[in-house]
This record gives sequence, C-alpha cells and structure tokens, in this order.
Amino acid sequence: MGTIKFFKESVKNLKTVGTITRSSKYLCQGMIKPVDFDKAKVIVELGAGDGVVTQHILSKMRSDAILLAFELNSKFCDNMREIKDDRLVVIEDDALKVESYLEHHGHKEADYIISALPFTIFPEELSYKIIRKCKQILNPAGLFVQIHYSLIPKKLYMNVFGNVKLNFVAFNVPPAWVMVCRKEVKQ
Repeated sequence: MGTIKFFKESVKNLKTVGTITRSSKYLCQGMIKPVDFDKAKVIVELGAGDGVVTQHILSKMRSDAILLAFELNSKFCDNMREIKDDRLVVIEDDALKVESYLEHHGHKEADYIISALPFTIFPEELSYKIIRKCKQILNPAGLFVQIHYSLIPKKLYMNVFGNVKLNFVAFNVPPAWVMVCRKEVKQ
C-alpha cells in the first residue's frame, strides 16, 4: 500500500489506526531491534497496519517461526494478505483474542509481542486489559515492544510490567519512542 492510500485509509479510520503516516524504515528497524530472531519461534504483531513492520519482521525471522499479525482494518488486512510468506498469519480480529489464536496455531505463549496499537486513544480500561493479556501470554523471557509518539503512556507499561526501556527514533514523522518491556517473573 502506498503512502497516499495509507494516508486516506488512516484519516477515515483514525480512531483505530492512530496515525496518518506509515512507519519509516528507521522506526521499523527500531521496533524489531530488541528481538533475538535466532531464538524467536512465535511472534505476535498487534496493530499490524498495512504490513510495513510485518515485512521487516519476516525478513529476519527463522524459517520455522510463525508471525500472528493482528489488524482490524480490512483494507490493511487485504494488503498484508498479498505478502506471500507461509510464516505469516493475518488475523482480522481483536487483540484481546490473542490467546485463543495462539492456541489455535498450537502455541501457549509468544516469545515477542510487537505492537503499534494506539493505546493513547483507547479507553484506559481497554488498554490495561490488552497489555495485561500480552504479559500473560509472553514466555518468561519474553518482550513486549510498543511504539508511541510521546512518553505520556509510559506509566501504563510501568504499572503492568514494572519496567520500560526507552529507545528514541528521530527519523520518523513524527519522531517516536519504542518502549521495550521485559516480563518480570516473580521468584
């Protein structure tokens, strides 16, 4: 999907898309940088959009790995379905159903969750519900990676994960923060 088509679709659906521009290659690289692709067998992408980050993930994934890419926008899903890669499963459904889709594909947990969901425009209760579900389905060494355009939502991740590592990506419109949360296992 081109920049103009993405812009038009984003303007029509801003409450679910959350941005009007595609992620730059620098932001895509920043979002996947924390992923250890040699070990990652199950990756979940939330808010996959038209697949720009998806393609970066697929380019680094192992041949026996799986990527479950969640997106509600049907035009974006149609665009992702054009990506010919057997490791990609496009899921046109709600992120809260991630656990049932993992189980359907023979997995109990994810190694990494990479998210571009626009939590700042979601009701706070829904944001917490999704993030808690993500923490629950991560394996003990798993990472949750989230993009934001400000630091205001950082407390959301601190409250759920107890830790947030920040990486700033200046070469994006607008500049963005990549928040990386490690699942802390109580000893």
